[in-house]
Amino acid sequence: MFIQTEATPNPATLKFLPGRVVLPEATFEARDAAAAARSPLAQRLFDVPGVAGVYFGHDFISVTKAEGGDGWPQVKPAVLGAIMEHFQSGAPVLAEGVSVAEESDEEFYDEADADTVATIKDLLETRVRPAVAGDGGDITFRGYREGVVYLEMKGACSGCPSSTATLRHGVQNLFRHFLPDVREVQAV
Repeated sequence: MFIQTEATPNPATLKFLPGRVVLPEATFEARDAAAAARSPLAQRLFDVPGVAGVYFGHDFISVTKAEGGDGWPQVKPAVLGAIMEHFQSGAPVLAEGVSVAEESDEEFYDEADADTVATIKDLLETRVRPAVAGDGGDITFRGYREGVVYLEMKGACSGCPSSTATLRHGVQNLFRHFLPDVREVQAV
């Protein structure tokens, strides 16, 4: 098994491409060992000293290392080994009975804004999410109120120094171009 790695805009996060589907639908994120208990692969990765977060996309795994800990030259070989061992073991990516449904966080918006929200979601799905997945992350819709779009950053995007620029200059400008009512984009 050959696993490719790619740098992400977030220096604390590397993207690992195992050459196979990781999750066929939706995504999975664990920001601590307790959340990792829902996934045998995430548990194995959290057993690697220095791992502080994992994110599974369709065909990639983003791993975030702890701040102030060992650098990637020390952490990366152990992460590669954990991923390889997991896939060679035949164990499932998610524990039995675990759903990959999006988080239970409720979306919030006024029903009068339903058309605007539908356009926001379409732009996210077709233009934004594919681009940030290429960088090992994800952005999901959380709400819309009084011209402000609230988005959640995941994977490599969470905690990334350039995520503010991505939101302000990329996503916000895109939304404003198609939806003049959008004033601002904020991370939650």
